[in-house]
Amino acid sequence: MLSFQSGLQQRRQIREQMRKMRNKLTALEQAQAEQRIAEQALALIERNRAQHVALYLSFDGEISTRLLIHRLWQRNIGVYLPVLHPFCRGHLLFLRYQPQSRMTVNKFGIFEPHLNVQHVLPTDKLDMIFTPLVAFDQAGNRLGMGGGFYDRTLQRNNVMSVGLAHRCQQVESLPTESWDIPLARILIG
Repeated sequence: MLSFQSGLQQRRQIREQMRKMRNKLTALEQAQAEQRIAEQALALIERNRAQHVALYLSFDGEISTRLLIHRLWQRNIGVYLPVLHPFCRGHLLFLRYQPQSRMTVNKFGIFEPHLNVQHVLPTDKLDMIFTPLVAFDQAGNRLGMGGGFYDRTLQRNNVMSVGLAHRCQQVESLPTESWDIPLARILIG
């Protein structure tokens, strides 16, 4: 576990170091983490009887959610992916994601479903939101990429938030800001 001092500069340093560590993981380590995450997440989803689950498609070394998504589809559980809100900058919408969903690439280079209002599910109707993260600590604090998208989403909604992470992303303590929303759970691959 790494320890860092607080402050915005420290957050940038942590992001840089954690992203490098995460991207150094081998394909085998990534595949094993994906398998462990899928098993843990499915158990949590089943325990909570969740029927509408928000996930993400991995980017930049994040743990892949592909296996979990396929298993949820097999169980007829609704899967929703984040889409950058077209009118409310810095906010997310969650759209139903199915095998036939038409995908586009957003301004960050991340795949998301093509915006179709018929597929939007209000965030208060989601049972769980699984979030990517760059770093986390034992208190449930999450450090993302710095855009605040998930913090804004979680701030407005009382939905179970679960981070998905590699063990190497854990730090002793994260410097936090007033807008940071801690996660309810963090699953480690």
